[in-house]
Amino acid sequence: MIVLGRIGAPCGVKGWLRFKAYGDDPQTWAQMPQWWLGREDEDVAAWRTCKPQQLRRQGGDWLVKLEQVDDRESAAALAGCHFGAPRPQLPPTASDEYYWDDLIGLQVVNESGQTLGRVSAMMEAGAHAVAAIEADATTAPGANDATNAAGDKPQQRLLPFVDAVVKEVDLAAGVMRVAWEAHW
Repeated sequence: MIVLGRIGAPCGVKGWLRFKAYGDDPQTWAQMPQWWLGREDEDVAAWRTCKPQQLRRQGGDWLVKLEQVDDRESAAALAGCHFGAPRPQLPPTASDEYYWDDLIGLQVVNESGQTLGRVSAMMEAGAHAVAAIEADATTAPGANDATNAAGDKPQQRLLPFVDAVVKEVDLAAGVMRVAWEAHW
């Protein structure tokens, strides 16, 4: 299951819901025949299907109208749910586009050939996405000398996921090449 976003508060009295998209093109998701909804603490097998009827932008928010969610109370019951779809149900991406889930776990290597760590999370930060990079056993010696306050964990790096920083994503090789120095 690829998580695409999170349902927020109801909007109005006719069952519309705000949602936070974990991607930059949610309008294509309206073309999917169904979404799956579930809570973070639920097993994916317990997620239920629903059909998106309409999807629109309102100010800075994304809104969705789901089939059989016709009033504010029904919409409020879904607040906090994640929504997603199995990989085969997702719309295809362009050659330079990626689902965030595909980026998690990639080894991050800079232009000098130093391994900075692995992508542990992706997040939206206003103008662009950000990749959280955690050091791991494959990290080059000296590349992550800083530790946290307890002195037992390498630092986390937050890299802007933009063309100026991310030079190449090779999903087949499991590598993301970046213009980012180890000491930054």
